[in-house]
Amino acid sequence: MEYRAVSRGEAWDGGLAGSVLVHDVRDARGAVCVAKGRVLSLDDVARLRGVPWQELHVAALAPDDVHEDDAGTRLASAAAGAGVRVGERSAGHWPLIASRRGIVDVSVDPLSDVNGREGFAVYTLFHGHVVDEGEVVARAKITPFAVPRTLLDGAVEVARTNGGLVRVRPFLPARIGAVVLSSLGDRNGAAMGKFGDSLGEKARWLGGELLAPRVVEPRREAIIAALRHLLAGESTIIVVAGTRAMDELDPTFLALKDLGGERIRQGVPAHPGSLFWIARLGAVPVLGLPSCGLFSEATVFDLVLPRILCGDRIGGAELASLGHGGFLTRDMAFRFPPYRRSRRRGEVAD
Repeated sequence: MEYRAVSRGEAWDGGLAGSVLVHDVRDARGAVCVAKGRVLSLDDVARLRGVPWQELHVAALAPDDVHEDDAGTRLASAAAGAGVRVGERSAGHWPLIASRRGIVDVSVDPLSDVNGREGFAVYTLFHGHVVDEGEVVARAKITPFAVPRTLLDGAVEVARTNGGLVRVRPFLPARIGAVVLSSLGDRNGAAMGKFGDSLGEKARWLGGELLAPRVVEPRREAIIAALRHLLAGESTIIVVAGTRAMDELDPTFLALKDLGGERIRQGVPAHPGSLFWIARLGAVPVLGLPSCGLFSEATVFDLVLPRILCGDRIGGAELASLGHGGFLTRDMAFRFPPYRRSRRRGEVAD
């Protein structure tokens, strides 16, 4: 682009039509009558004759330049991967919107590649963010009024080669079984009903089905029987609540050993929920729910469960990585699923 200043006296002989207006022009009342970024038409030039101004700044497009309107549309379309749609442009930005509920996947290195080209801006939520359908997961923008076509073609190719710069992976159908040790309270009490309601609501939001929780005595044989029942019922995930996570002789851990289970990790670098543990019975993950997450409080459990339901295999390395950002204060609520719009993210209780 070639920028130039045009005085009022030379404007009408200078071929303004086809130039890009670099700034807003206002009428006598102060209202914008011709907006910046507009490719001036003959009608625009006629309109400019009737409003007060002394100097215009315009840019002439080179033959290889692509105006921001067309360039932004192409960039946004290329950046939107599976599970993401391009929304209507607003204030120079193209919103990229989740077309389904799931987890945000960002192609971080390709994103940096595209944004390393001057004039291009695609900014996203964090990789791994849980979103609902309709949430904006990223925005695309062309920062100048036009960009060279070759530069645009390169950025679009990078985005498309990687299946988009941002995607939303859907949650997979799951049957979630739960074992609750009766040491937590009366098996017929209101607390257990509240636990089932809370976990059930979270499971449904994530696209899963919570089977009727099995409340058992904290005895090795009773826990083995409950786990076998859930496995026979084709549970794809099992949640266990009420273990003494720091006691290696806890009957739950002994039951898992008897069933040939594999302990993955006991305790994670995150709070609340640092006593969360995870094991595996064959292909079925077994999650030890910390007591603080039995009813409504969002914990590390609410970070791990969505990833498992998106098909991730969570091991020791993945749990260790939770330390970065694992100080789950109220300000970190954005990391949790929005189970209820009326509540802080991650919570379901009234």
